[in-house]
Amino acid sequence: MTLTAHAVVGAAVITLLPAHPVLGISLAFCSHFLVDAIPHWDYPISSRSVNPSFGEKMRMDRALFLDAARIGCDGLLGFTLALLFFHSLGPAWLITAGAAAAMLPDPLQFVYAHFKHEPLVSLQCFHLWMHTKKELKKQPALGVASQLLFIFIVVSLRLLAIH
Repeated sequence: MTLTAHAVVGAAVITLLPAHPVLGISLAFCSHFLVDAIPHWDYPISSRSVNPSFGEKMRMDRALFLDAARIGCDGLLGFTLALLFFHSLGPAWLITAGAAAAMLPDPLQFVYAHFKHEPLVSLQCFHLWMHTKKELKKQPALGVASQLLFIFIVVSLRLLAIH
């Protein structure tokens, strides 16, 4: 899933437990792996220094710049939507923490690619094991639409759970 989808789920999760932020952050982090188990589309990572499959030394090139821009915009959109949808359900710091925790496993893959030590090795193995094997790589329109629908469902269910 995109960082945006993970952020919205993490924010929804943490707003269920505002009195227990450590538990909420932990569950938001764990939500990442459950959400990744759903068949989905991911945008391609072009830079071999960002892609965890390669983990090459950092090269300041066009691919790195484009990946940084794409990933940055995705993460920023995730934080923005999380705050927009759930601002009435908790303080901004709590919603931001939930969104960040849910996105964290993806940047940790980048760290793993450059520092293959525990606990990152075990976390990466678990991440790959949980990740769906049915991806929508050749169907970006369906992939984007399905993630938008997923976000809509998550937000709707969370807002319905208020009462």
